[in-house]
Amino acid sequence: MTSVAITPDEMIARAAAIAPTLVARQAETEQRTCYAPDTHEQFREAGLYRMLVPRRYGGYELDVPTFVRVIAHLARGCPSTAWQVCLPTAHALLVASWFDERAQDELFADPDFLCPSVAAPVGRARKIADGFLELTGTHRYCSGAPYATHYLGQTLPAGPDPDGPPAGPPMLFVAPRSAWTMLDDWGHTLGLKGSGSNSIVFDAGRIPEYFALPDTQMLDVDNSDGTPGQRLHGNPMYFGRALSFFGLEFIALAVGMVKGALDEYLELITTRTTHRPPIILRSHDPDYQRWYGRARAKTETAEAALLQAADQWMEACRGSCRSRASACRAARSTPGSGPCRRRCCWSRCPSAPACCPSRRASSTRCAGRRRASVGRRAGASGPGSASRTARRSSSGACR
Repeated sequence: MTSVAITPDEMIARAAAIAPTLVARQAETEQRTCYAPDTHEQFREAGLYRMLVPRRYGGYELDVPTFVRVIAHLARGCPSTAWQVCLPTAHALLVASWFDERAQDELFADPDFLCPSVAAPVGRARKIADGFLELTGTHRYCSGAPYATHYLGQTLPAGPDPDGPPAGPPMLFVAPRSAWTMLDDWGHTLGLKGSGSNSIVFDAGRIPEYFALPDTQMLDVDNSDGTPGQRLHGNPMYFGRALSFFGLEFIALAVGMVKGALDEYLELITTRTTHRPPIILRSHDPDYQRWYGRARAKTETAEAALLQAADQWMEACRGSCRSRASACRAARSTPGSGPCRRRCCWSRCPSAPACCPSRRASSTRCAGRRRASVGRRAGASGPGSASRTARRSSSGACR
C-alpha cells in the first residue's frame, strides 16, 4: 500500500484550518473527556493520524518539524484535543523504528494508526503455546485510548511464581486493541480533562512474540547498530532516539497552548476598555501593549527554538547514518579486511552500494531470489498473497 503524496505545507494548512473549530468545543470535549466522534472523523479524513506512518504502509512519512507544527496548531485551538492527537500519533515513529518487517506488516495494516503509550513497566507477560505472550496488568494515563488502535507499553516477564518477582528485565511490546479493554476512569483532573487519558486493562490479552522486544526499555533503546525501521524504510528519521523526540512533543503542545492563551488575551484587549481615564480600548493603552508584546515575543522565541530543535533532531539522525556509512566504507577499504560485515544503516539509500560494495555483487542474486519467492508464494497462497509479497519485495533492499 502506498499513500497519495501530501506536502508538509498542505498538512500544516489542514491543521491550521481545523484549529479554530476546536475552540468553541473545548467545554464539550472536557465534559465528554475526549474529542467528539465527528472530530475524530475529521482528523482521519485530514490524514493527521498518518503523519509519521511509513509510506510503505499508506502513511505520509512526514518529518518531525512538520509534525510539531501541526500539533502546535491543534493545541492553539484545544489543548486537550491536541494532547489526545499528539501522543498516540507520535508513537507511530517509534513502532516503525524498533519493530521488524513482519510485525510492521501487521501493525500498520490500517495506516490510521493511533497508539497510546506509557513507559513505566506494568503487569506481567507469560509465554504460552504457539509463540504467543499472555499479558496482564492495568496501564494508567493512556492518552488517546478512546480512539486507539494499539497500545505501546512495557511489562515484566513472569516468573514461575505468579506472585513472585519477575523473571528478567522489562520488555517492550505493542498490542492491538483486541487485546485490551479501556476503563471509564478519566475526567476527574484539574486540567486536560478532554485528553482521553483513560486506563487500559490486559486480562490474559494475547499477542504474538514478535510484537515484543525482550530486555528493551522504551527510553533507552539501543540503536548503535541501526534500527530495523531505518533499514526497512530507508529514512534516517526512523533511527532517532525516543526521549529527545518526546521532549519535542511536549514543547509543541506548550507553544500551541500559549498561543491560544494569547489569542484570548488579544480578543479581550481589542474589545474592552481601560478602567481609568483616558477610557480607550486596552489595545491602545501602552501598558497592555507592553504586556502583550512581551508575552508574544517570548512565545515566538519558544516556537523558534522548537522548530530549530526539530531540525537538529532530523539532522542528528542523518548525521548518525552518514557516520555509520563512513565507518562501513573505511572497514571495506582496509587492506585484508574482506567484505564489510556491518549492517549498513542506509540499506535502501543510493549510497549503500558504495558504502558496502559486497552488496552490489549480490544484488542481482538477491533480486532473483525475491522474484522466485514471489512466484512460490503466489502458487501457495493465491494472487492476493502474491501482490502483498511483491509490494514488500519491490520496496525493500537486499538485507
